[in-house]
Amino acid sequence: MDDHLGRPPAETVFTPEAPVPEPRTAVPEPRTVVPELPGWLVPRPRLAERLSRGVLGPLTVVVGPVGAGKSALATEWLHTGRAPGPVACVRCEGREERPDVFWPRILTALRRAGVDLPAFDDVPVNELLVARLSAQLALRGTPVVLVLDDFQPEPGSPVAEGVVSLLRHTSSMLRAVVLSRRDPPLHLHRYRLSGELTELRTADLAFTDTETASLLSQHGLDVARHVVRALRRRTAGWAAGIRLAAMSMQGHLHPDQFIARFAGDDEAIVTYLVEEVLDVQAPEMRRLLLTTSVLEHVNAELATEVAGEEAGRCFATLVRQNSFLQPVGQGWFRCHRMFADVLQLRLQHELPGSVAGVHRRAAAWLAEHGCLAAAVGHALAADDAHYASRLVVEQLGIGQLLGLTATRLPDIPGQWSPAEVGTGDPEPVLIAAAAQYTDADAVAEALAEAARLTRGLPDAEADRVLRCRLTHAVIRMAAEHSRDPAAARAAAAEARALYARLPAHALDGRPEIRALTLFVLGRAELRAGDLKAAEPLLTSGLKAAGATENGALRRGCLVELALLEAVRGRFRAAGEFATLATRPPLPTWTARDSSNATLLVVRAWVALARGEPALVRAELGHVGAALHALPEPFTAGVASLVGRLVNLAEQGLTAAPEALLATAGPWLPPTLRQPMVRACAVSLDTPCTRSHHSVLGDGNGTADAPVERLTAREEDVLGRLSQMMTTEEIAEDLFLSVNTVKTHLKSVYRKLSVSRRSAAVRRARELQLL
Repeated sequence: MDDHLGRPPAETVFTPEAPVPEPRTAVPEPRTVVPELPGWLVPRPRLAERLSRGVLGPLTVVVGPVGAGKSALATEWLHTGRAPGPVACVRCEGREERPDVFWPRILTALRRAGVDLPAFDDVPVNELLVARLSAQLALRGTPVVLVLDDFQPEPGSPVAEGVVSLLRHTSSMLRAVVLSRRDPPLHLHRYRLSGELTELRTADLAFTDTETASLLSQHGLDVARHVVRALRRRTAGWAAGIRLAAMSMQGHLHPDQFIARFAGDDEAIVTYLVEEVLDVQAPEMRRLLLTTSVLEHVNAELATEVAGEEAGRCFATLVRQNSFLQPVGQGWFRCHRMFADVLQLRLQHELPGSVAGVHRRAAAWLAEHGCLAAAVGHALAADDAHYASRLVVEQLGIGQLLGLTATRLPDIPGQWSPAEVGTGDPEPVLIAAAAQYTDADAVAEALAEAARLTRGLPDAEADRVLRCRLTHAVIRMAAEHSRDPAAARAAAAEARALYARLPAHALDGRPEIRALTLFVLGRAELRAGDLKAAEPLLTSGLKAAGATENGALRRGCLVELALLEAVRGRFRAAGEFATLATRPPLPTWTARDSSNATLLVVRAWVALARGEPALVRAELGHVGAALHALPEPFTAGVASLVGRLVNLAEQGLTAAPEALLATAGPWLPPTLRQPMVRACAVSLDTPCTRSHHSVLGDGNGTADAPVERLTAREEDVLGRLSQMMTTEEIAEDLFLSVNTVKTHLKSVYRKLSVSRRSAAVRRARELQLL
């Protein structure tokens, strides 16, 4: 481990005596012999091997935070004997490197490594010395390895530019291994582009579970595998953190409990990081580190917003100099968790009055840039639940609060209940209603109060009123779609009218609102008997549910589409939708999910059409329990009808479907009576079935044939079209170009005499092609 952690001074690696800056002849010689392997070193052959491969090229950099194990790794590698030539080792002076000290050390280290060099006594320590040294090294027949430990000169400094020049003009006879806490200013991008750079960074240096267990065993700690894994995760594999934890754990009776509590507030961790990292920072850099520590992810704009313009200007330097900040892509960075914990402790101590303001500024910036979950988290951290509720409603994030999306908002604290909100604004009351939408009485009370407060908003805040009303409608849909379908349908119709009045882009990132609205409307239209209206609503709802990764809504749309096809007598298509509805990954059924009973009924009816009465009985046997938990008249009516049909099938009796439906009751709307007659006929295979095969398109007869037979590839495209895949998705799935897929689609449309996707799928089902 680097930075001398846990080792006696006698074992220090690459450490020179204090430099004497006056005459060059007074500069002490560094230790350049290979140091002994310390007893505490944890072998890491996987990384040593990477160094061995790296020195085959001109430049290898090992960049990691203090305590990451850089120097220890270099020591281990030196003992492998895999260097391609003599090795000169120099420990540098970090940011304070001076040319008149640095270059004499380099010369001395090279000579002690066995490199034959002239005296250079008459050469001044400047570019001329670097040029002479480069020329001498370029004449060698074997390469020289130069290890620079803690090499951190400022970009553009004489030392940095001298090393750049030395590497450039030695004709690959110099192989540099640079250990640093930040990217060394050696024009890394040039070597990266030419494939001549080997890099080991913080993630590479992180200890594995096996290495963590080895380090613990050095301290006499033999702990369970899950404890080792927990410590490694807690420290993110940071070598210093693991060793400090091991020191603290010695003699502890319950190491697993210690690991659960071990964090950045441990005294040893705090002391180590404050002394090694924080105390060496300039005031503005220190302020920037402390202030941004409350952020899970940070970029330059957000850093400037929370820390101020002056501190924000230091962000690029902070990223370059601090390897505790790790890039996560697109200009964003994440601070090492334990270091962030230490910084937050210091922030509370040094700037206690600023913490809430930092969180509020972060919340405002994140909300403005579409990061609602993070924004709400910071608003709550600032103890401002009122502002958090305003953000949710303003950003139309109610779906995230109701669990309609894969991304959830932070847990809602108890003070958001209606009785404790105590405000004249509707937003906190709406959030209170959403937090308890499963409680019928409580949600009704909260929604009534929210509606009253919304009506009291001034006319000048029309957009705010619109968003409050839409949020109100979404909560009602979520609360009532299984409990009171009529109320849910009214809420869905209102929601659809409201979001049509929003700006075109307002719902671009909120597909869950469209998905819920379309599902509720499609389900209602199906039960009202309007199959033509229900199908596009459910199909669009299915697509929106897929975009929001909502498994429950996706399953609900598939189940309703299966029911719709069953009502039409298309049992093959109904079975396909039912199968898709049970394909993982899917969420578990809940007591509020009425789709379970509907799916069981559809599967029972499909089994009847296939002539499997035993399976029909098994499926219907589970329907009663599902409907008891959540009664639903239409599903119950269809289940009763299927039960009567299977009785007839088992007894070998026939009956006119019209007679079966004569006493159906109010659950069956008049417009569905004729489709249900045909569906009953198909499932019983009565004469009525054969007279309607051209309409039903099921597998019990001969359907109308298309004018021209589809090719095998066109059938492949058509099959994926029925799964509502986009053109791009079909192309990727079939390993075709998008243009080729479009050509096949045009041919399918022509042969089926249709002009749209939905019409092609419908016609194909009628013709038994799906």
